Amino acid sequence: MTKPLRENRDFRLLWLSGLFAVLGGQMSALALPLLVLKETGSAVQAGAVGTVSVGAVLITMLPGGVMADRIERRRLMRLCDVGSLTVVTALTVAVLHGHAPMPLVLLVAAAGAVISSVYAPAVFGLMRAVVPADQMGTATARLQARTQTARLVGPLVGGALFGIHPALPFAVEAVGLLASTVCVALVRTRSRARTAAGSVFSRRELTAGLTFLWKMPYLRTVLLVFGLGMNFAFGALTFIALTAFSDGGRSGIGGGFVISCVSAGALAGALFAPRISPDRHSRALIIATCWTCVTAAGAMAWIGRPLVAGVMCALCMFLSTVASIGFLSKLLVVTPEERVGRVQSAAGFLSSMVQPFGPLAGGALLMAFGPRWAFALTGCVLAASALVVTFAPSMRTEEPAQDAAEPVDAAEPVDAPADEKHATPGT
Repeated sequence: MTKPLRENRDFRLLWLSGLFAVLGGQMSALALPLLVLKETGSAVQAGAVGTVSVGAVLITMLPGGVMADRIERRRLMRLCDVGSLTVVTALTVAVLHGHAPMPLVLLVAAAGAVISSVYAPAVFGLMRAVVPADQMGTATARLQARTQTARLVGPLVGGALFGIHPALPFAVEAVGLLASTVCVALVRTRSRARTAAGSVFSRRELTAGLTFLWKMPYLRTVLLVFGLGMNFAFGALTFIALTAFSDGGRSGIGGGFVISCVSAGALAGALFAPRISPDRHSRALIIATCWTCVTAAGAMAWIGRPLVAGVMCALCMFLSTVASIGFLSKLLVVTPEERVGRVQSAAGFLSSMVQPFGPLAGGALLMAFGPRWAFALTGCVLAASALVVTFAPSMRTEEPAQDAAEPVDAAEPVDAPADEKHATPGT
């Protein structure tokens, strides 16, 4: 009989490790631009921190997945934690001495993004070995709830600590990274691909995850339509709401209410997901999310009140979070163990690559047509996506589950044999 997750020691350690790391990352995400603004007084340079982070993530996400399939995953996570701890400690010391050079700040932002690109697929690969397939939906939901909670609490704590002393958010993050390193070191399960990936920068290895996803009709449709299309359109929708209900920048109350509702909906969805086994109902949840977003756009175009926009956006995020948890759980189960890192990175890459352009498109629509038509036109894009996921034949196919690799409980990770170092994983 499978023991419940609360009795799964290694899963608890992974959960705690991620909590310390994500909470610290959210604090520094706010504190870094504030530090640059304090040091230079330039909003442009402060904005460069976010630009560097996003760019570094997109560039390194696919190589990070290859590394997660080449190196024993627990070992790789420990290396990532130590790397993060080193750069954050260096920044803390610089701030304590009264000056943090801009190159050092950008290095910290870029290093954090690069390390995250490697750490995330390693976590999912190790979790596949730690958690049984029938508990993957619940485990994914708990990880998502942890992340959403950290996203709500982290910026508030980081801002408060920065007000006391600019070095405090980074010092607390360093302590959290140290705790994360200890938690990962205590995990007993080892996880490595049965067939090691080849060179990190080989085109064949970089595209292995994308190739696998493209060959799976259901996964391909969901990621292209729900991942790219819906992320892009919903990003535009929320930006239009933020701008339209902030009275052109004269008041942040309405727009702030909408964004707070989005965060609250995401957290509520992550907390609710374990109750319904979302991995068993992922198609229905994805369809429901798409049509709810269409309804939300119509309601905002027709009524145009912050309260309505906030409630509808919260409902959309609630359903979207539950659906995403279900899809990610299914993705982990159907992916061959030797490709988990590359497939997870490829899915994240596809879902993230259009996100920076959603607000840009929303702003352009708002400038050209005004709020009502901007909402309506965004709703049309959402409706097109909803029609595809509702009626596409590929959405009715079920991908076969892959057998999970047995955990290796050796004292030290086992490297792949020399003749397997550059072998190409099969499908």
